[in-house]
Amino acid sequence: MIIAIDDTDSQSEGGCTTYIAAVLMDKLQKYGDLVDYPLLIRLNPNIRYKTRGNGAIAITIATDDPDAVKGIVLDEVRGQSKFSDENTNPGVVFLNDDAPEDLRNDLKAFSRRAIQDILEIADAERLIHRHNIDFCRFKNGRGLIGALAAAGIALNGIGDHTFELIAYRRLPSASNAHGARAPRAREREVDCRSIRDSDLRTYPRTWDTVDIANRTIVCVPHGRDPVLFGIRGTIDGVTEAFSYIRSEPIERSVLFRTNQGTDMHLIRSTIGQTESGRSYILKGAVIDPPRTICGGHTIFRIADPDGSEIDCAAFEPTKNFREIIRKLAVGDQLVVCGSVRNGTVHLEKIRIVHLVEVYKTANPICTCGRRMKSAGAGQGYRCKRCKETSDTPDRLSIERDIDCSWYEVPPCARRHIAKPLVRCHGDVHPGR
Repeated sequence: MIIAIDDTDSQSEGGCTTYIAAVLMDKLQKYGDLVDYPLLIRLNPNIRYKTRGNGAIAITIATDDPDAVKGIVLDEVRGQSKFSDENTNPGVVFLNDDAPEDLRNDLKAFSRRAIQDILEIADAERLIHRHNIDFCRFKNGRGLIGALAAAGIALNGIGDHTFELIAYRRLPSASNAHGARAPRAREREVDCRSIRDSDLRTYPRTWDTVDIANRTIVCVPHGRDPVLFGIRGTIDGVTEAFSYIRSEPIERSVLFRTNQGTDMHLIRSTIGQTESGRSYILKGAVIDPPRTICGGHTIFRIADPDGSEIDCAAFEPTKNFREIIRKLAVGDQLVVCGSVRNGTVHLEKIRIVHLVEVYKTANPICTCGRRMKSAGAGQGYRCKRCKETSDTPDRLSIERDIDCSWYEVPPCARRHIAKPLVRCHGDVHPGR
């Protein structure tokens, strides 16, 4: 049986769908054998209803008592979901892994759309009714979208994947069980030196643990949720890094297989075919030089051979990535990756394909070796020593201090699903 859950947490009230998975991993063991690692599936990062990483979970269990399993799952979702938040609308899906081919194909397409496109609750309802899928909705059931997507990936296979080992802390319980606001959690107690040490020992098998350039610990969240810290990377990297970290007592920890760090959300397209709310890989040439506007955001414009144009933005939270963007010049050929909102690409990474020659002008050099001086507006140049004149300035090539390579936003600004350059081959400049 595949169990998939989404949309149980809240931006204001806390909670965590992965924590429900962690608790269920313990509670379900006596009802069967858990199959493989639980899945943590990151969906379209542009959905306005998301909390942080827009993640759904899926667990697969071989069981002879499916009714008992369903009861435990639904009790846990009821008990942990933050129903007091109007944007918390859990959905739960149950599937047998011997599903027919037409269901597998429909779920595969649905999962891809949930990661790359924008779906409505009605899309999930049609799929559920077409195949008579076992489900449970709470409130408007928006979480059915993510639950179906996670179930589809559990059924069909995840493809490219990474791992995240999440450690959870114990939180004080609410005063009642009817959606009451949870007491504000105390600050997490994690030894930063041990995190930096674990990063030095395991990078590049782990990533997005520490942002060295911006002196930031990335793996420790700051919200009301029960996550103490999460280490992302290869399976051997995250387990080794975990062993070095010192912190307050850990209530439990779970290793998830995930589509984080895969760029599964990106669509190869052209500028003219982009739509707001989706993420793309686009090619183009810089047609307007980068400019920094109020707030520290850096904007430039690209065009493709079809003549379509679009703005690209490195926003202030991308920190040192903006320094790379400011070095671009009109004519540079790029590949840009990021989400499109309101006609602007929110950059996640760029590849510089070709750099144009950039020049500056200087007063011409006289035959005597000295630089001439301006003879006045519109009167050219004159050497004060030799009286030699010239009508045109010299044109000097400027050395470009960037390469034809990949550049990315730093870890402190990276989306969960975006692939870090440390996972890529070739000429790359990791942003940390």
